[in-house]
Amino acid sequence: MSTDFQTAREALGARLRELRAEAGLEGKELASRLDWQTSKVSRLQNGKQTPTREDLTAWARALDRPDVEPELHGLLAGLDMKQRNRSWRRQLAGGHRGRQEIGVKLTDNTRLIRGLEVSRIPGLFQTPEYARVLFDALAEFRGIPPTTDAAVEARMRRQEALYDPAKSFHFVLCEAALYHRPCPVEVMAEQLDRLYNLVGQRRIELGIIPFGAQLRRTVPHAFWIYDRRLVIVETISEELWLTGDEDLALYERAWDWLAESAEYGATARRLIGRARASLDLS
Repeated sequence: MSTDFQTAREALGARLRELRAEAGLEGKELASRLDWQTSKVSRLQNGKQTPTREDLTAWARALDRPDVEPELHGLLAGLDMKQRNRSWRRQLAGGHRGRQEIGVKLTDNTRLIRGLEVSRIPGLFQTPEYARVLFDALAEFRGIPPTTDAAVEARMRRQEALYDPAKSFHFVLCEAALYHRPCPVEVMAEQLDRLYNLVGQRRIELGIIPFGAQLRRTVPHAFWIYDRRLVIVETISEELWLTGDEDLALYERAWDWLAESAEYGATARRLIGRARASLDLS
C-alpha cells in the first residue's frame, strides 16, 4: 500500500468521523442505523478500510446529510493512485474542504517539499484572508459549493508543518506572483508582509525569479514535489499526480534549473518589499 494511498484514505476516514461526531452519534449507534458491525464503522473512520461508493452514500444518508455525498465521493476518487489525471470536477464536487484535508495529510507524510509557483503565493505561505479570496473565486468559477471556512481552516492547519524541525520547504516564485493581485489591496499588503517575514526562516528556502532574469529553461507551470516520490501539477481542468521515475527526474531537473535563476535572502526581501511599496493603500 502506497504512502499516498493511505494518506488519502486517512483523510476520508477523518471526514467520516467528523460527520458522525457532528451528528452527535457514537460509532455503535451509527452502526445500528446502517445495520453494520461496529468494527466496520471503526475501520472506515480510522482509515483502515477502503469504503465503496455505496458505503459513503449510506453513511451520509444515515446521518441525514445527503448534501455531503458528492464531497465523500470526491475523496474516494482521490484514493486511486493509478489515476494519473484527477478531474477537479470529481474531486471538488462537494467543495474544497476534502482536497485540503488530503493536502494536510500529504504534508504530514513528507519531509521535503519543493515547489514552483508562477502567479500566486503558495498555499503553505498564504494568509487566511488571501486563501479565503482564492477559495471563494475558485468555487464560483467551478460552480461548486463554497466550503470556504472549512477549506481555510484546513489550509492554516497545514501550515503548522512549517515549524516542524523534521521538515524542509524549498520554494521558488516568479516575481509576477508578487504583483498578480486576486484580492483587495489591503489583503495583498498583509500577504506580502507575511512572505517578507518568511524569507530566511529555518527550514524555509524562498527564492524569487526576478523579471528579466536569464533562465536555462523557461517557466512551464506551477508544480510541487513531495520528497522524491510524487509530483503534483495543477491545470484548469485536472490535477496530475506523477510518480514515475522519469517524471520525477524531469521535474527535479526543472526545479533545479529554475532555482538557479532565483534570488534569495536580502535580495528576495528587496523584491518583495518593492512589490509591497507599489500597492496603493491610500
